[in-house]
Amino acid sequence: MVVDLGKKGWLNQRLDVVRFRKKFLRKAFPVHLSFFLGEIALFSLVLLVITGVYLSFSYEPSANLVKVEGQSLPAAYHSVTQINEQPFGLIVRQVHHWSAHLMIAATLLHLLRVFFTGAFRKPREINWIIGLLLLFATVGASFTGYLLPFDEFAVTASGIGYGIARSVPWIGPAVADFVFAGQFPSPGMVSRFYGYHIMLVPMILFGLLALHMVVMLKQKHSESRFNLGKVEEGKLLGIPMWPHQAALMAQLFLLMTAGILMIASLFPVHPVELYGPPGPETPTVKPDWYFLWIYGALKLVPGWMDYHFLGAAINAEAIGSVIFPGIVVLVTLLWPFLERSKDKVNYMQRSRDAAGRTAIGVGTLVFLAVLSVASYEDTLSIALDVFRWTALILPLLVGGVTYGLLIRLKRQTPKHQNETSPENARAKAATD
Repeated sequence: MVVDLGKKGWLNQRLDVVRFRKKFLRKAFPVHLSFFLGEIALFSLVLLVITGVYLSFSYEPSANLVKVEGQSLPAAYHSVTQINEQPFGLIVRQVHHWSAHLMIAATLLHLLRVFFTGAFRKPREINWIIGLLLLFATVGASFTGYLLPFDEFAVTASGIGYGIARSVPWIGPAVADFVFAGQFPSPGMVSRFYGYHIMLVPMILFGLLALHMVVMLKQKHSESRFNLGKVEEGKLLGIPMWPHQAALMAQLFLLMTAGILMIASLFPVHPVELYGPPGPETPTVKPDWYFLWIYGALKLVPGWMDYHFLGAAINAEAIGSVIFPGIVVLVTLLWPFLERSKDKVNYMQRSRDAAGRTAIGVGTLVFLAVLSVASYEDTLSIALDVFRWTALILPLLVGGVTYGLLIRLKRQTPKHQNETSPENARAKAATD
């Protein structure tokens, strides 16, 4: 049977597939490796959904005790141990775990690429905010999955999150008790977090992702500055969605899946049997890498910082885990409006074209890296004062050196190579 996709075909008369093909399947994609970071994040989400559906068939979201060989175990914990014993259960759990890490890393790197190339500027401010919200939702999905194995490690880590939530000035205790279904540990928190993990957060993720794609299709991708002057303004130089970009995406998905399977086989997730069900002992835990900077900030804020303001207790925990991260998030969200551009910008910037922003970005990354390393001060046996001074001096030093080098590089670059205006680039191309 041959399906006629022409203008007079049966399918086209009902769904207008010809118009759909011209509008979407012929959309141009820029040929640049960094643009695949978004696809990696998307494919990670696909793997998370596939493995999550499989795990949901056997997982029991309940803290109620069940009898297993004469021993009372939480139903959630027991169901995870049973998943591990299934033929493909353990590898699916580990693929789910590492896919979550990859999605966060790919989304973060994607946002860093957008930041350092200035692709957040007018008219892309909205998609910058949507992208950051996607990152926060992805981290939220990972955090809500922390508790679900319901072993001693998971309960301890989630308890730290409960303590941080309670430290929010004014509304902290009420918000924490609502989110965790009562005072921690509460009987209903497993089912509550399971609902967050498989329904609420995925709904937010898919909604933001759909919105991100719609805005991107409307505005088109930003483009490499090497294409300046090669096409008229408003056009994008690249390859069509079908079949070229689709073929590249299919290859990337297969390679990424193979890589995740290899990582899941070589680097197993911590076995729940090692920690056992929740008990009176509290194991020493470290958060995952994307939370380390907050954990480090908690350690570096001096304990004497304890204030009372309008009835709210603002202590070191609130400053390190709520106020400081909140300021970082707020500044990041508002950055496109702090660095405003007069005209629409469709081309990526080089580092030397925005030396100030690049220096600030590099310095901030160094600052967050110092905080992350500070979270291991007990293991490294380094005094907290050393980390405090390092967190103050090293980012300024690295940022200053970065700024100086970029300014020097720009001065040494021939003047015509520093031109970033499309009009100037087309004029130069015409004279050449």
